[in-house]
Amino acid sequence: MTTHVPLADVLRERIIDGDFAPGSRLSESALAEQLEVSRNTLREAFRVLAEQGLVEHVPHRGVSVAAPGIADVIDIYRARRVIECTALRQSEPEHPAVQLMRDSLADAEEHLPAEDWRRVGSANMAFHDAIVALADSPRLARTYRDVAAELRLVFLEIDDPRALHEPFVRKNRVVLKALLERGPAAAADELERYLLASERTVLGAFTRMGKA
Repeated sequence: MTTHVPLADVLRERIIDGDFAPGSRLSESALAEQLEVSRNTLREAFRVLAEQGLVEHVPHRGVSVAAPGIADVIDIYRARRVIECTALRQSEPEHPAVQLMRDSLADAEEHLPAEDWRRVGSANMAFHDAIVALADSPRLARTYRDVAAELRLVFLEIDDPRALHEPFVRKNRVVLKALLERGPAAAADELERYLLASERTVLGAFTRMGKA
């Protein structure tokens, strides 16, 4: 590898960007050659990614990208509500991360007309990263980073990106407006309703697609 970025982070970004589909097998020999690393280095990266819930070691089959199911979706959204709603409820509207919320929302709205769902989805995730940043807690941010990565795998499994992203850009606007005009408690209440609606959308898609 010509980069100094840790291998686990390189693979993580490729997984959540959709370069490897959920459930697909990761060939140790092919990846080691492609990334110009030893198999031992690659195995260590796989171990880190397994701890983050992004890959699974299947006996006699090697390593595969995790394929979240309904139980995973429920748990991911439970974690999101605890982390995000708490961070927002205890926030200050003057916090610098509020500008990051504004910027990421503007980015999502800019790419909506072109239906660039990958860009819209990334901007949407950046909005929620900014909500967590309101807590000024590196530990909480690290925890949320893993939750968000698993969430991206969930999104990759859904075959209707418009239904997944378009309504929630508008809901992000509602959350931000509530924070600025009515305060953190009102914004947290809006966010909780948002996350419950998002969870229903994802679970409905999983049920329609026959995913357990």
